[in-house]
Amino acid sequence: MADIKLLALDMDGTLFTTNKQITAENRAALKAADEKGVHVVITTGRPLRAIRHVLEDLDLYNEDHYSITFNGGLVQRNNGEILDKNEMTRSHLRAIYDVMEPLALPMDVLSDDKVYSLSSRGHHSLYHVANPMLEFVNVASFDDIPEDVVYNKVVIVFDAEFLDQQIAKIPEQLYEEFEVFKSRDIILEIMPKGVHKAVGLDLLIKHLEVKQDEVMAVGDEENDLSMLEWAGWGVAMANGIAIAKKTANAVTTRTNDQSGVAEAVHKYILDK
Repeated sequence: MADIKLLALDMDGTLFTTNKQITAENRAALKAADEKGVHVVITTGRPLRAIRHVLEDLDLYNEDHYSITFNGGLVQRNNGEILDKNEMTRSHLRAIYDVMEPLALPMDVLSDDKVYSLSSRGHHSLYHVANPMLEFVNVASFDDIPEDVVYNKVVIVFDAEFLDQQIAKIPEQLYEEFEVFKSRDIILEIMPKGVHKAVGLDLLIKHLEVKQDEVMAVGDEENDLSMLEWAGWGVAMANGIAIAKKTANAVTTRTNDQSGVAEAVHKYILDK
């Protein structure tokens, strides 16, 4: 494998422990990689505002570092400057709503750091629990979602058992028109077709003049599959789903609660 110049990191189930913490061992390993000149890039479905505390904790919250947010929808410097972006249209939202409403699945539309939450048949979204740092606006109907804002992505956040039951009823056409995947047991994410973490990383390395085989990606879930496959070296977490482990080049022996990220960083970057 080539020398790694960019480290792409998922958060939930990867960098974060089960309790949403970053271990001291992970923090030290990422600091050492950064000091070695490796670009440490958070790749997440969240907007920048929702990961600011993480970037500050890792000393990455400045114009010299970068993040992939909205699962590849935005490529940006950590000071907020946008380098590349992909957005949804109003007709995209309508197509998604027309599928989710009959299934009694609530829908959240993300617009930068604001979330428009639309309940469905008495079912209310749990997204405010999963991501409390964002600004939430409850809307009574689809028509109440503003038309003059950016639509970054849609998420469906609900009880895992019911969500899985209803996902099985989603028509194939939705998968043909959008990127549809789970990022957590209670979260289904919907992105514009062709937009995912690997797309964001491919755009970013062009800005940084880094080669694809010089990228290492670390993840654990469905929404990490594209970057695990695309990266020169993909590493799945020991706690990752089976398809993530199958897709990756390597699997850590330690879980996210055991500083598995630090294990990967030492093995493939610091001690190589």
